[in-house]
Amino acid sequence: MGGSQVAVGKKLGVNLAMDSLDTQNTNMQDSATPNVLMYATGSCPYCINAERLLTEKGVKIKKIRVDLQPELRHEMTQKTGRRTVPQIYINQQHIGGYDDLRALDVAGELDSLLNI
Repeated sequence: MGGSQVAVGKKLGVNLAMDSLDTQNTNMQDSATPNVLMYATGSCPYCINAERLLTEKGVKIKKIRVDLQPELRHEMTQKTGRRTVPQIYINQQHIGGYDDLRALDVAGELDSLLNI
């Protein structure tokens, strides 16, 4: 990630630090294809918006439904320090929620994170 991305990310309040994820929750794809993981619920409008934004960019998302698997909400909270959904990771990098994802898109940084 370039220095300008980190600077803009910090300016926007987005946590661009690398977080480790359990390998059981992520299947690494080739380096040209982004590995996107999203903790979500079925009724969350922000989750729906995040999924729409990413799929419109042609990205496949691995969703973890914390409403169907409550034990994974605890896992999400431990990893992210946040209790709200969505919580989005791109290539094992914690992006944050929908507002953070959208801010990266508006700033022109999302496409480079997605390798598109």
